[in-house]
Amino acid sequence: MIICHCRNVNDSAVAAAIDEGICNVEELGDVCGIGAECGGCRPALAELLSARTGTPVEPALRTPSAVA
Repeated sequence: MIICHCRNVNDSAVAAAIDEGICNVEELGDVCGIGAECGGCRPALAELLSARTGTPVEPALRTPSAVA
């Protein structure tokens, strides 16, 4: 399932990053490029992170910026 439509990042890529030790929405954005444009995927990202880690996670409030 596509999590970030701007960057075409799917849940498998995000899950792999989480399994490698990424533990917050900001880091996932840095590693996967997800959430870097419109930010609309950040709630889904936080939900996926919470589900995989068993820890409640709030979506980051960082203002998205275009990544070249």
